[in-house]
Amino acid sequence: MNIHEYQAKALLRSYGAPVSDGHVVTRAEEAKTIAGELDGPLWVVKAQIHAGGRGKGHFMEPEAGEKGGVRLAKSVGEAAEETKKMLGRTLVTHQTGPAGKQVGRVYIEDGSGISRELYLALLVDRQTSRIAFVCSTEGGMDIEEVAASTPDKILSFSIDPVTGYQGYHGRRIAFALGLEGKQIKQCVTLMGQLYKCFTEKDCEMLEINPLIVTDAGDLKCLDAKMGFDSNALYRHDDILALRDETEEDPKELAASKYDLNYIALDGEIGCMVNGAGLAMATMDIIKLYGAEPANFLDVGGGATKEKVTEAFKIITSDENVKGILVNIFGGIMRCDVIAEGVVAAVKEVGLKVPLVVRLEGTNVEKGKEIINGSGLDVIAADDLSDAAEKIVKAVKG
Repeated sequence: MNIHEYQAKALLRSYGAPVSDGHVVTRAEEAKTIAGELDGPLWVVKAQIHAGGRGKGHFMEPEAGEKGGVRLAKSVGEAAEETKKMLGRTLVTHQTGPAGKQVGRVYIEDGSGISRELYLALLVDRQTSRIAFVCSTEGGMDIEEVAASTPDKILSFSIDPVTGYQGYHGRRIAFALGLEGKQIKQCVTLMGQLYKCFTEKDCEMLEINPLIVTDAGDLKCLDAKMGFDSNALYRHDDILALRDETEEDPKELAASKYDLNYIALDGEIGCMVNGAGLAMATMDIIKLYGAEPANFLDVGGGATKEKVTEAFKIITSDENVKGILVNIFGGIMRCDVIAEGVVAAVKEVGLKVPLVVRLEGTNVEKGKEIINGSGLDVIAADDLSDAAEKIVKAVKG
């Protein structure tokens, strides 16, 4: 689960991390009053969406102006005007895709004098199963280019969970970033605050880009992106309350309500599979036969008829889906349950695209009987390769 910048900064502030003062605006008529609560003399107006690259982004609507999603203002009136231009408009960045995202919130904060821009992130290192720090002297909007062209400018190391964060970790980062004097002590303290926040709140990612050195020589978190482990949210009602469902894909949101593991993709073949590994293999073989998967969908080992029905509805709600592949290997999951769910879903929502079903494992014969006796126009498959070949052929005519 991701949260907005203003929410992340409020959370970091609660751990003592240095961030600018700011307020969020959701209605245009509030903008001038809220901007007036800040000291100035410089204001920064930031569109709040769950995507990076806002500064280099552009709005679809001409009324929003040609500037990106991060703008400077030199007066309260100018800050309010820029806010009004952004609210309700569609911001397109390299992370949103061409469809962009609608801006429902704008964050206005005090401007900061910037001497240097640095990069800092904490994340879960999947190779070591530890929390890792990542830092670079090349902070700002082009960090992706730095990672691609000059990876030697990025330092990354993991923290031993036995010892946890120690002062020497902070000093290592400070020296790598070229900090000096009081900045070194500030860095040691800040890294400890971020690590504590990361572990206590079950984060998956915490990115500060840029981490700046101000004109006064102090460290400050100028931006913040945070993502949390969804499996741990039951422990954090305060974090769960920050969820903005308008930023999520409607299909993924519907899937989460039924405990389905669903991720929307850009292809044309919808997939319903049990087990993450088999789902990945199914997506791979669809690509091997020349098509693209429209989603990742793992119904899980304990799926009920109702779950399968909802999963099928979610797949068919995607306008890009031109065919559906159901690939079930029944171990804990019973093939007859899958078959009942598919039949129930098709009868409820209809079937307008080709459907290939491959069943194997527990109660497979019973499952095939249910499918064959349903009267549905279903293409049967013997194995995964056969299923992929048939659905791609059906979709491509």
